[in-house]
Amino acid sequence: MTAPGPLAGRALALVRTTRDAPASRDVALLAARVGLAWIFVYHGAGTLFGAFGGSGIHAQAVYFAHVAHLRPGTFFAVLGGIIECFGGAAVGLGILGRLAAVGLVGDMVMAMITVTFGHGIIGNSTGSGYELNVALAALALVVAIMGTGRLSLDALLRRLITGEAPASPRQLH
Repeated sequence: MTAPGPLAGRALALVRTTRDAPASRDVALLAARVGLAWIFVYHGAGTLFGAFGGSGIHAQAVYFAHVAHLRPGTFFAVLGGIIECFGGAAVGLGILGRLAAVGLVGDMVMAMITVTFGHGIIGNSTGSGYELNVALAALALVVAIMGTGRLSLDALLRRLITGEAPASPRQLH
């Protein structure tokens, strides 16, 4: 058997360095959580409180009842706003993050079923498509499956309750 050439040797070295590093995983989960929180809190607070130029409960209730065909519209507007605003905040902070992330996945599936799926993946002249719903649901599913990581309130509370010592920098690698 011959030794690999220079290009194959570099490729092999790259493959060896792509292991699952806990610190990298925690930073990636933190970035995913913050991104999800930013989008969902923005939309949820707009629905619930009219924040950030959002339309508020009444306009959302009308939209849910007439466009999404979810009745009673007010119930579904409040439910969606709570899931998005507080679920997004929970994911971002990493407190009950897996449960909140499952709620966000469900919220995006409902958005696809009731509104965006009929417009196609990219959308058409009558409305936006479901591409953003798929991306957000997939990202929330990653958090639901992998958890919030060690850079979260869940991890901090677990350490406080169990009396675990915080991870040293050496344990993060």
